[in-house]
Amino acid sequence: MKTMSQQEKSIRHESSRAPRALVGFAKGPLLLIFAAVVLVLLATSGRYGYFADELYALAAGRRLDWGYADQPPLVPLLAVAMDTLLPGSVVALRIPAALVTGAGVFVVALLAREFGGDRRAQALAAGAWAVTVQFVSAGHMLVTWAFDPFLWAVITWLLVRWTRLHHEGRAADGLLLWAGVVTAVALQVKFLIPAFWACAVLAVVATGPRELLRRPMLWCGAATALITTVPTLVWQHTHGWPQLRMPTAIAAENWYGWLFVPLAVTCAGAVGAVLVCYGLWHLLSAPELRAYRYLGWTALGVTAVFFLAEGRPYYVAGLYGLLYAVASVGLQRRREAGARQRWVAWPAFGASACLALAALPILPASAISPHDVFSRGSVGWPKITAIVADTYHRLPSDRQRTTAVLTHDYWSAAALDRYGPEFGVPRPYSGSRGFWYLGQPPDDAEQVVYLGGNERYLRAFFHEVRLATTVHSGLEVETYYEGTPVWLAAGPKQPWPRLWPQLRRFGIFDGSTGSGNDVPGGDGARHLAMSPDRANAVGGSHDRVMTGVAGYRPVVPWCDR
Repeated sequence: MKTMSQQEKSIRHESSRAPRALVGFAKGPLLLIFAAVVLVLLATSGRYGYFADELYALAAGRRLDWGYADQPPLVPLLAVAMDTLLPGSVVALRIPAALVTGAGVFVVALLAREFGGDRRAQALAAGAWAVTVQFVSAGHMLVTWAFDPFLWAVITWLLVRWTRLHHEGRAADGLLLWAGVVTAVALQVKFLIPAFWACAVLAVVATGPRELLRRPMLWCGAATALITTVPTLVWQHTHGWPQLRMPTAIAAENWYGWLFVPLAVTCAGAVGAVLVCYGLWHLLSAPELRAYRYLGWTALGVTAVFFLAEGRPYYVAGLYGLLYAVASVGLQRRREAGARQRWVAWPAFGASACLALAALPILPASAISPHDVFSRGSVGWPKITAIVADTYHRLPSDRQRTTAVLTHDYWSAAALDRYGPEFGVPRPYSGSRGFWYLGQPPDDAEQVVYLGGNERYLRAFFHEVRLATTVHSGLEVETYYEGTPVWLAAGPKQPWPRLWPQLRRFGIFDGSTGSGNDVPGGDGARHLAMSPDRANAVGGSHDRVMTGVAGYRPVVPWCDR
């Protein structure tokens, strides 16, 4: 009891410190950085075409619901909203992602300011955000992982600001309520943010400030986040909790092992990687940051959670903003003490900027690398749709009325959903991942045009299977579907209500789409991401499965979805 009393006295003594005046906000440099980020992202957004996951978001958005098998509803809602405002515009579709990525510049600068950063420190943190490979790569597409880092950065800023004001003896519990509101938004994008809060609560219990957990506004914020997520949770419950199957599917598609941590750091780019490491060390060791120590342990905890869950390295990118800010202020302290590092900073920023630009679609289509998943996943969709349409229209008109169009993966199904009406193709269906939940073929469908898969797979469900054609787009760059077969399969062995559940698959790249290596993708160069055992577990040889793992990038292949 005596020890606890001494701790309480120490806390009360520390909280009685005089308020610390914050340095002014570096508006000019930040506006320039923001403008540069947004302009570069939008300038490159119109190249190539829709990325496959954007097409899926559009397909899901056209069938709006409270949830989907693989994501909450916010990104599909944004997709259909932007497509309604400016139909068919790839650039318009990507405006929200570009703006959010640019807005992160201001949030990370605010974080640095909360830690006592001057204008140079704020600009340094903002510049690091602007040239982060993961952010730039995601920011030119309307995808879930373009929004998470910004929302996590806002939440950490609210916590840092509350901690500072509490440490100075000033009440600011409204910040905790706002943290709950932002968490509610994050839960409509991805279900990653609960890992942050779970680790943060444990870190606060272990290191303080425990007063945080006794604040009613914190729990009001938590209730707000939970209540707004109830419709999505109800959807998940009524559909058998498909989201719970996603971690297993993702773990099967991406295997990093002990490379998870170094790859997570490298996703930040040259400058970012240094700031992440230095920022974490400084946050855990600097005496003046003792009040914020729980956030350092939270960062370690979140990394451990996603490592053990065999998630993707970019899942920890939401913590970059916090660590950039801490590192920038730490370097400011060194500068104030007489240390000089300008000669190192400029080359590092130059290298990071080059890496970030290389992650954008700046090359002509003919120069796209075979391993560039985002670029290759953004070309050829109208051509592929035309080939499927040709197969469908070659059927007699009476057979067309009883023919459904199916694809083996949700990428191509989403492309047919977007471009199919232009070619007279009926609504597509797919058993792949979330697309399975968007609807099943009509009960009177006696035949299907099936893109992808293989004969052995289809004969398990249909009496007659024959090859109709093979995809050859004729483009300067090979699409992911070069050599993919288009089948005609007739005579379902069971009624569709019974057959459809058997066609559901959560693993996309299972060795039965494409040619050569039999999956969409290159030449077996992605051994880094999956072990042979895992490849066999999802339905194919290691070479065959790995060439279809989404997320490979020539510069930073681990910075994916």
